[in-house]
Amino acid sequence: MAREPREGGRGGREREREGDDLVDKLVTINRVAKVVKGGRRFAFAALVVVGDQKGRVGFGAGKAREVPEAIRKATDRAKRAMIRVPMKEGRTLHHDVTGHFGAGKVVLRSADAGTGIIAGGPMRAVFESLGINDVVAKSLGTRNPHNMVKATFAALERCASPRSVANRRGKKVSDILGRREVAGAAEVSADV
Repeated sequence: MAREPREGGRGGREREREGDDLVDKLVTINRVAKVVKGGRRFAFAALVVVGDQKGRVGFGAGKAREVPEAIRKATDRAKRAMIRVPMKEGRTLHHDVTGHFGAGKVVLRSADAGTGIIAGGPMRAVFESLGINDVVAKSLGTRNPHNMVKATFAALERCASPRSVANRRGKKVSDILGRREVAGAAEVSADV
């Protein structure tokens, strides 16, 4: 028997569903009440992250009187707002990046193979849906799941691959990557 997610609060309420080669994760669900003449009228707000685990990911929020309808609306919005993120070797980010949204600030760092996903709740759902296997992330500021997810997406939108940077600058990829390796070798020889 499947348990229905609890409403409100924080925590690891994530749900996976396969369909159309997309994975959707329920990040949070919140019960809100509107006071009317006859008493309270309850509604539910859901935040969902959807990804193909191959570099595309999106998020959406939905509100409805019933939990399944709120999740469906959020999933539909997430599918319409998907972005593509360049990944290094299909497992991590190309470079370190920060993102801001409201009071939320996140720091995303690329990691060596085997590190895993070191991130808190809402950010973990984004990385798992995206297909990143090795990343270190830290949330500074707010713990609000909506702001954390939006700050994470702001950071992911700033990610660039060496190929796109080379095209933008009118250079070769080896010129961009070669400088870093040459500079690193010069520092090592100077230390010896």
